[in-house]
Amino acid sequence: MRIKYLGIATIIVVICGICSLGLIWRYKHPTSLNSFPADKTNTSNDSQLISENYSAQTDLKVNTKPMPVFGHWRNFTTKDGLPSDHAYCVRIDGKRVWVGTHDGLAVYEDGKWKTYTTKDGLAHNGVLSIDISKETGDVWIGTLGGLNRLSAGKFETFTQFNSGLPNDLVYCVICDGKDVWTTTGGGAGHYDTHTKEWEIFTEKNAPMHEPWTYGVSAGDGKIFIAAWGGGVIEYTLKTKQFKDYTDPDGEMEIDLLPDDGVVHDITTATSWSDGILWVSTYFGLSSYDGTHWKGYFDTNSGLVSNFINFIRAKGQVVFICSDNGLSSTDGKSWVTYKKFDNSNNGKAIIKNFGLNDDSTINKSTREIPLSPSIAHNFIIGVDAEADVLWVATSKGVSRGELLK
Repeated sequence: MRIKYLGIATIIVVICGICSLGLIWRYKHPTSLNSFPADKTNTSNDSQLISENYSAQTDLKVNTKPMPVFGHWRNFTTKDGLPSDHAYCVRIDGKRVWVGTHDGLAVYEDGKWKTYTTKDGLAHNGVLSIDISKETGDVWIGTLGGLNRLSAGKFETFTQFNSGLPNDLVYCVICDGKDVWTTTGGGAGHYDTHTKEWEIFTEKNAPMHEPWTYGVSAGDGKIFIAAWGGGVIEYTLKTKQFKDYTDPDGEMEIDLLPDDGVVHDITTATSWSDGILWVSTYFGLSSYDGTHWKGYFDTNSGLVSNFINFIRAKGQVVFICSDNGLSSTDGKSWVTYKKFDNSNNGKAIIKNFGLNDDSTINKSTREIPLSPSIAHNFIIGVDAEADVLWVATSKGVSRGELLK
């Protein structure tokens, strides 16, 4: 089905993942930003989460480098100094960690939280995305009411009225050298911090059938835009040429021909690392090496849910934020973090599978108890750096340490 011009309220709900999966499938019925899903009572056996129902793939190989596993979790909520438990994004900045919440921008430094709100110059208290400029150290913040740059302790605000920002609803912002890229409710925007000039990309000058864009990433001299209902838009910086990748099956909720392209046109994020483009959708995960596509689902991999809010790739590993836990993979092995219902504890589910010498599938599963576990299974943001993993959830922010 083709999505046609939803209202701003619905778009906010979609990108933040704050309405139920059933409503998302119907693509209507907007819901309040405050209505995060509560913990569900799960009467099924947890062993179902680690089902051995994997389909063979011809290019699987036994891993030589183990997947990183994180534990020793610590959870932060309003009781610890967060402005809101509803966390949308998290970004590691050296010894500081920035968190975007429903009620302001928070920074964690030296064991303490500090909050910035509209009273300090923030465009809007709802912060959806954060990135750090490697060139200047400035913090760029995408909000529900405009784009901010925090430089030398002062906020500069960009809106569609005082700049070339496509729309004030900024879902994602990234820094790529001197350039800042945004995805908004009115198209993708490019800002050159040297010339202070803007470019806007919509369905009028790019292969998008609608102006809503959700995610953006950079890599290999290209920009990759997740366009709502339009798959992935690839923009080559040198040639200024566009190329789009859409679902060959025609937006169907069933992937009829495996690995024929991006698994669905309802894309939520992109992330490029180590020569691989990762694409998240509400119907599964895709990877692209420049030649071949591969699709991952909860039925043929260790992916905990097909409903994916956000992804971030670091090295060979991609971290996947879903409505039912946090998964990570290098394309072959998987680690999933799950919190138990009505408990602070949980588990890490580790799945490895590959080909034996006789070409049969070699699968193994083990679990590591986590006490405590992540704050909540509804994951919206993630960032990893060295031996630390930070996770933004609907009920707080979690910090995990690499298990040696």
